[in-house]
Amino acid sequence: MPDSEPILEEFDEYLALQCGRSAHTRRAYLGDLRSLLAFCDGRGVGLDGLSLPVLRSWLAAAAGAGAARTTLARRTSAVKAFSAWAARRGLLDGDPAARLQVPKAHRALPAVLRQDQAADAMAAAKSGAQQGDPLALRDRLIVELLYATGIRVSELCGLDIDDVDTRHRLVRVLGKGNKQRTVPFGLPAADALGAWLAGGRPALATAESGPALLLGARGRRLDVRQARTVVHQTVAAVDGAPDMGPHGLRHSAATHLLEGGADLRVVQELLGHSSLATTQLYTHVAVSRLRAVHDQAHPRA
Repeated sequence: MPDSEPILEEFDEYLALQCGRSAHTRRAYLGDLRSLLAFCDGRGVGLDGLSLPVLRSWLAAAAGAGAARTTLARRTSAVKAFSAWAARRGLLDGDPAARLQVPKAHRALPAVLRQDQAADAMAAAKSGAQQGDPLALRDRLIVELLYATGIRVSELCGLDIDDVDTRHRLVRVLGKGNKQRTVPFGLPAADALGAWLAGGRPALATAESGPALLLGARGRRLDVRQARTVVHQTVAAVDGAPDMGPHGLRHSAATHLLEGGADLRVVQELLGHSSLATTQLYTHVAVSRLRAVHDQAHPRA
């Protein structure tokens, strides 16, 4: 469909400005829609011919090609959002995706660190920073802050210096949908933050650093890929720990909060989940770990 790109660009603008969707989500949605339009084009169907049977055929073809349920769920969400928007704009005669059901994505229990493994990872990062190397000081802060707060790695990399209240040990986070929340952190993370601000950041800062809290080796704002590498390498040094990136530390933080007796809705607010159902996944992790301990330790297990 040669005339579809301007429409997709307009839809992308709608997702960004009206819905507050992240750049990552928008890229995924537009990729899904281009796949749909190519599917339709191959069957001689124009945008005005989009129908529920066509949409179901497109999803069935993706499923037949081995697409995961999570991918099918996202594709369905993308086309439902587009169809509703296009119908309101008069680009479609009705909303053909209104009755399209989002397939339930299977939610696997996330891998998490045991509390002793998390402590070992933090200790390893602290030990590596003892000599005051700026990058080691930064790496320690990355893992400490991710584990202490449970924030997303994109949120971490987006932090500015002014987002951190060192006196009250609070960090202001801009999350999904441009929703702002405030998350507390403990003394170990505060210690790592103080060391970074005193000796690490000044050594790396350049005219290009701006207000960014975390910096790369060349003084620019730290990117997500670099932060992921730091976490993978830090956790890999812990005996018996699963392979884990920043999201694994987020999972671990949530699970350990619940194991410590935190209220589920408080954890939901700390993590920035819009749905309690997302946070409830961690209760299953905590219960499964309790079951494993019970099976191993109880004489009548």
